[in-house]
Amino acid sequence: METVIVAIGANLGDRLKSFKSAAEFLASLSLKPIIKSSIWESEPVGPAKYTFYNGAAKITTNLSPKDLLDQLKAFEKNAGRTQTERWGPRVLDLDIIRYGNLVIDKDTLIIPHPEYRKRLFVLKPMLEIDPNWVDISTGTPIQQLVEKAPRMEIEKTDISW
Repeated sequence: METVIVAIGANLGDRLKSFKSAAEFLASLSLKPIIKSSIWESEPVGPAKYTFYNGAAKITTNLSPKDLLDQLKAFEKNAGRTQTERWGPRVLDLDIIRYGNLVIDKDTLIIPHPEYRKRLFVLKPMLEIDPNWVDISTGTPIQQLVEKAPRMEIEKTDISW
């Protein structure tokens, strides 16, 4: 049984509906109640034109990292995600940021997610749900990662999911 943090993002369609369905899906994979961050709204990175809703959820699972990734990608596809350019617009994006204390660097699976340290829209929701988390690769506490991350427009919403 491992503790996992999944980052969630959406900037197309009914973003709140995407978040709520993602929460139900993640709860179905979790052996304990999930812990959800607030929803944060941020400017897009890359070519996407619309603002994103972002958040994070902490789950507990017996799925292997690869099986979890396969489940997440299948759910994204069922939610209507299509392949676009890198950092393009998406109906739903689910990324594994933490899987226990594992560090995995394979062609098909990288944990922690390689870009998360640069993304306030991942770090701020993580800080909410796991304020004592320390990056397994660098030993850096989450608060320091937030302070070091490149600045961007990001705002906590009062929307619940």
